[in-house]
Amino acid sequence: MENTDTAILLIGYGGPEKAEDIMPFLEEVAKGRPIPRDRLEEVAHHYELIGGRSPLNEFTYKQAKKLQNYMNLSGLCTPVYIGMRNWHPFFHEAVSDMSRDGIKNIVGVILAAHQSYVSWERYMNEVRKACDDTGCRFNFRYTRPMFDHPLFIESCADNIKDCLDNIPADKRDGTKLVFTAHSIPVEMAEKSSYVEQFTESSRLVAEKLGHHNWITAYQSRSGSPREPWLEPDICSVIGELGKEGTENVIVQAIGFLCDHVEVLFDIGIEAKEAAEQAGVNLYRARTVNDDDKFIRALEDIIKSELPF
Repeated sequence: MENTDTAILLIGYGGPEKAEDIMPFLEEVAKGRPIPRDRLEEVAHHYELIGGRSPLNEFTYKQAKKLQNYMNLSGLCTPVYIGMRNWHPFFHEAVSDMSRDGIKNIVGVILAAHQSYVSWERYMNEVRKACDDTGCRFNFRYTRPMFDHPLFIESCADNIKDCLDNIPADKRDGTKLVFTAHSIPVEMAEKSSYVEQFTESSRLVAEKLGHHNWITAYQSRSGSPREPWLEPDICSVIGELGKEGTENVIVQAIGFLCDHVEVLFDIGIEAKEAAEQAGVNLYRARTVNDDDKFIRALEDIIKSELPF
């Protein structure tokens, strides 16, 4: 059955798609915040080191296309739109397109597995502001977070297993799994279930693998050094593991639903360098990206909000 007035909105962070987008994108991210120009240039260099672009938008479009196919196969044929906080299509562009297309009901899917103000409520507030600014009116429902959805867990576990398969069988039990999520201010974390959800995701994946040698860490800290943020930092953890004699470490950035600069630079380059210094073999397990099991998890949580 076709839902002619209902749509799905995938809600993401956004990212630069080519080299000339990098600085305008970073200026958009920094808008209204006193971030020094040299810090923006430093982050711009991170993008240059991973190929002069972010794969975030590309993966989000792949996720949307696969999700649309699944919805069509199920007979719902509910159209899928994309809205980004920091790059095209911006939220105001997405809601304008949906209003033009006659959409009245929206199932919002925030592309974050774990809830905090910056990963969840801020997105809801900015989508609401985009509707107010454009004069577009919709009935909204948001899906629940998928931190414990069995297919999300299975997809994450599959990607770690790919790494384990590259480690000699007699060394797999001694391999440390380190799950990471974006660090946030401690005060903010205390007002949400972010840490609990992140820890539960990690526990479920390790349990799925039958691998009990795991820990959690945080990455990509920003903000004032005077403000306490969630710790321990992944690079510090790798250093300590090296001192303990750990030979193999698998890091999975389970707090991210696709690869982008925080994954490819912060783990793929920065943490990799820390591992080399510590004498540790570091394996980076893929994020879920557009894996079919993850897309089926998206489909499942969306269907629980339909019909309107």
